[in-house]
Order: sequence, then structure tokens, then C-alpha cells
Amino acid sequence: MQTQPFSVVLITLNAAQQLEACLQSVQTSDEIVVVDSGSNDDTQAIALKYGARFISQEWLGFGPQKQFAVEQARNDWVLCLDADERISENLRHSIIAALSQSEFHAYRMPRSNRFMGRYLRHGEGYPDWSLRLFDRRHACWSADMVHEKVLTKCKIGTLRGDLLHDSAEDLATYLDKQNRYTSLQAAAMYKAGRRARPAQLILSPAVRFVRFYIFRLGMLDGIAGLVHIAIGCCNSFIKYAKLIALQKGE
Repeated sequence: MQTQPFSVVLITLNAAQQLEACLQSVQTSDEIVVVDSGSNDDTQAIALKYGARFISQEWLGFGPQKQFAVEQARNDWVLCLDADERISENLRHSIIAALSQSEFHAYRMPRSNRFMGRYLRHGEGYPDWSLRLFDRRHACWSADMVHEKVLTKCKIGTLRGDLLHDSAEDLATYLDKQNRYTSLQAAAMYKAGRRARPAQLILSPAVRFVRFYIFRLGMLDGIAGLVHIAIGCCNSFIKYAKLIALQKGE
């Protein structure tokens, strides 16, 4: 059975350190599209080295930027990746098999996150289901400025094999990014009319800890698992604290 042609689409900004490994893992795709928002490193040179179409686009926000990239593809089937991700060999075979059957219009895959030197296999860090392969005629990215997601009304298939997330950032950089994300989340919640109560400052981190560290066995990932969930719980606290600060500014 003939495999549906598909495009790999990425958004980038100064991604030279991670991009090559990502593009090496998707050489069997029919097309690679890289949408860049102003890199001043070797991102463009690396993209062109692997035959990608390189498109410059001012930053629109995560969801709109990814949807813009999807719309630039020549094929309706798209695999959306971040520059610090790569597909495992098992996932590559699973993608090819799925596109040969076309049983679903969208597929999710387990993502394994590398944190503090190890791939997390439990808790919040795994399987971290990510819907990344889809027919753009039946799915699209949300317009969220942060924590964007793929929207579809179709039944979703599940692929085997891991999407490997191997960020090169150190812990300090990771914490800086989380601080920016919580600010964006709080602003989005406030704009949507959501309001926080003081009790959520305690309840949200506590529920998150019990869910992921206890019931989802994050404890089995050692120190990395403990630090990962601690930062996640802190993010829950800070997000609602920032939302309350916005409320007080009313």
C-alpha cells in the first residue's frame, strides 16, 4: 500500500545547537519546512544543509506560529516537531505504517523528556502524549500564545515509539523559561475571565504532586523526577499568584 506523502514542519529561533539532530531523524520525510522568527546563529545554514525550505516569519505566538508553518507545507499530512526533538527509529517505522493505512486523521505519540541528564520514564515527564502527526484538513493548532495544542474532532490514533525531547538548556535557563510561561498563562487566564482564589495557591500544587509523583510514579525517576515535579508544583503556585496579582490590579 502506498504511503501518504508528509511534510515535517518546525518553528525555530536560534536553534542551531539542537536542529541538526532533529533533521537527521526525519530524512525519510517528503519535505521539511522550517519557519524561523529571526535567528542570528547557524539555524538557516543547517536547515538548508538538510534540504529544508526556510521561511522567515515574525513571531506570532506559539499556536499561530505553528499553524502558519503547517499552512506552508506542500502536503496535507504534517509532522510537527520542535527543534530540540527527534523521532526514534521505532517511531519512524510507526509513522510510515500509519501513513500506509490512513486509519485515522490524527495521531498522538509518547514523548520522553530528557531532564538533568536522564530521560524521564514516569510522572509528568512520560508518556507526555503529544498529538503531532495529522492531516491538516481535519486538524489545526490552537491560537494559544503558550501551551498550544492540536485541535481536531476526529478520532485519534496512537503511535508506538518515543518522540525524544532533548533540550540542551541548563537548569537556570529552564527556570527562566518556566517563569515566562507562567506569566503568559496567567495573562491568558485573566483575559479569558478566569479568576483565582487563595486556596488554589495550595491545592493546585498539592494535587499536582500527588497525581504525578505518587500515582504516576515520578519517584522512580530519582533526583531528576523529584526536581521536575517540584518545579511543576512551583509553576502551579506562581501561575495562580500572578493571576491574583492581575486581579488586584483591577
